[in-house]
Amino acid sequence: MAATARDDDSIQRSGLNRREFLHGAAAGAAGLALAGGHGGFLFASQPDAVIAQIAAEHDATVKRLQEWIARPSIAAENRGYPEGAEYMAELARDAGFQHVEIVPTKGKPGVFATLDAGAPTTLALYFMYDVKQFDPSEWSSPPLEARLVDKPGLGRIIVGRGATNTKGPQTACLAALHAFRAAGQKPPLNLVLVAEGEEEIGSPNFPQVVFRPDVEAALRKSVGIVIPLGNQALDGSVEINLGAKGIVELELVSTGETWGRGPTHDVHSSYEAQIDSPVWHLVQALDTLVRADGHTPAVEGFFDKIRPLSAAQKAILEASIPKRDEAATKKALGVAHWFGDEPWHDSLVRLVTQPTINIEGLVGGYTGPGGKTILPHRAVAKIDMRLVPDMTAAGTLELLKTHLAKHGFGDIEVNMTGGYDPTETSPDSRLVKAQIAAYRAAGIEPVLWPRLAGSWPGVTFTGAPLRLAAGMYGLGHGDGAHAPDEYFIIESANPKVAGLDGAVGSYVGLFRALA
Repeated sequence: MAATARDDDSIQRSGLNRREFLHGAAAGAAGLALAGGHGGFLFASQPDAVIAQIAAEHDATVKRLQEWIARPSIAAENRGYPEGAEYMAELARDAGFQHVEIVPTKGKPGVFATLDAGAPTTLALYFMYDVKQFDPSEWSSPPLEARLVDKPGLGRIIVGRGATNTKGPQTACLAALHAFRAAGQKPPLNLVLVAEGEEEIGSPNFPQVVFRPDVEAALRKSVGIVIPLGNQALDGSVEINLGAKGIVELELVSTGETWGRGPTHDVHSSYEAQIDSPVWHLVQALDTLVRADGHTPAVEGFFDKIRPLSAAQKAILEASIPKRDEAATKKALGVAHWFGDEPWHDSLVRLVTQPTINIEGLVGGYTGPGGKTILPHRAVAKIDMRLVPDMTAAGTLELLKTHLAKHGFGDIEVNMTGGYDPTETSPDSRLVKAQIAAYRAAGIEPVLWPRLAGSWPGVTFTGAPLRLAAGMYGLGHGDGAHAPDEYFIIESANPKVAGLDGAVGSYVGLFRALA
């Protein structure tokens, strides 16, 4: 979810090294500057007791992150529950939240916490304590060991499931509260924390947490809500997304039983000569979902409710595209071409504006070593559909079902496992202005971007009835989310990129900017 690289040479222009200060202040966000420690971006331009405590507590912060990574909660595997929620509650209490409770749902529990600092301003925080599945055989070090590794070009990193998505950034946010307390100070604002344990399966029960009356009442007092992320690219740039695509996650299941054709159990593959195949039936159904280019959605009505970018959004997009680095993005993604060999500009417009239908995985029959001559009776496709305003998750799901029935595939089961609508926040909101101010105080000019191509359940907050501003915030860098060798930088070798302490400092800056 990190921003794409751009050419930011602010450090070189300043002539400062990692042990010097880069002064900057805006909208009351003074307090961050570029300097050494464990990865820069943490010392104030004047002596600051809170900033000093960040470095003093570095080892404790790293240990806290390692212990959290060692405790996975994986909703898809029903692993780590209710322990994950209990540990999330413990972390909140340790960070100074006075009221902390676990909120039951029809699925995995959430956590609700409040910190009353007696301040006039309240900020909400969105946390997820769950992580994606993992296969240890694919990792260079055990995914739950949270090993510290020296990686050329990056510095010292922590490798583990959840390191960047999003236990590392969340740990940094909580560490900012530890720093305030260690300095004998209250945070400059009140906080409301809502956490869930099902983000990685599409947040199917999260509204039960948010819209419990006392939780909703607390959120209504907030100027907005932030999800902590390590938003820096490797060139040091930071992106502020003014929204995110929505998503529908689902399974398409083809079986001989529901089809009424093909076998109701696996049979010898020689019978393919006289028996229909549920697997081919699924493949044929999938082929109808996109056009001949293998990319553009072909579901009838899929594009009908799309709201075009406004003139202001277009201006933001056009101003930001030249700041993004095509070569660095291709290298990071491991690609040589964009769809249709489009130019960089057009591919970025498509990334922001186009909804998608993606095959996450296909499972059918035997997939082990060697061959096994069977005709499977069942096949499953894992699908996600990314949505843009004014599409809805419920409406898009119905379009898919109608399409399949129209094309002769009404027997295929459509099982939605999670999802939510797109989200949008105004660049004029107090929250976005505070983010900009805090980044500028750290010597970084952030890039505004109309819409993240990925998804998070922000619409729970930005939609009715709350209609809060929502954003993603935080310095630091990580990669490998949902993949092997996921990491987050602890001690940065790159003076443009913050390490863990710099990430912690960025939350001190945001809290002060908002206050």
